[in-house]
Amino acid sequence: MKPSRWPACLLLLLLSCLLTGCVYWRLYQTKLQMEEFDRYFHIETDAGNFIWRFKDPLLYSDDFTTLARLEPSVSRPLPTGKLNVYRFRKVDGLGQLIKPPVEFSFELSFNHENRLTSWLFSPIFMQIAPPEFLEASIRSLAGAKINEAAHQLKATISEQDKIDADFPKKAAVLKRMGEPLGIDDEGDLEIYSYHFMLETPKIDKGYESRALTVVKLTFNKSTQELVKMAGRFAGLKLSIDYRKFAKDGKHAV
Repeated sequence: MKPSRWPACLLLLLLSCLLTGCVYWRLYQTKLQMEEFDRYFHIETDAGNFIWRFKDPLLYSDDFTTLARLEPSVSRPLPTGKLNVYRFRKVDGLGQLIKPPVEFSFELSFNHENRLTSWLFSPIFMQIAPPEFLEASIRSLAGAKINEAAHQLKATISEQDKIDADFPKKAAVLKRMGEPLGIDDEGDLEIYSYHFMLETPKIDKGYESRALTVVKLTFNKSTQELVKMAGRFAGLKLSIDYRKFAKDGKHAV
């Protein structure tokens, strides 16, 4: 870049920070931390939960509401900061709660500076995003590109991200998730659709549709394995194609 353009670029960066609170700058800095994952983060499982811990936290709680335009289901104080819980409940095509209830949650803990220190994924979420694949997906974000318009990170899977783990079986997934709202037939694959509604006290005007999460689960007909999960959770997109993480083409369709 020519030195003569630096002032203009710095001005644009400052204006961007003023408009967004530097949300994307903090996302970028967090992405850089991913390049030394074990130095800055720690993954653990506890009682079926998946916990992503941030050793040198950068993201603020307001960053999540800025991106999602949705308030958490519950926000309560902790001795060291606060906890924000995002609770998703299964609904039918009319948005009515399903019985017996099916729900999962994300629990985000923040320190006294309001910075994210841990992100907990509840057990039922692990049914559609097994710990091995979720961790591999998170680690792959080191090489991801930030898409501001779509509010998502798009990662490229490298050989070091690949793992040797079994894919979830459809029978086990349906036992926890229940019957889908719809099933699409795509040759060797079938896609099961589920609707979940975020329990939230406030939604920014014009973003009401973000409270609805459409989860799509792709199964291989012949192996009955779950090969892909995709959804938009509290306005943030998450998609994991498990086949891309399989070593030596294992489970490839």
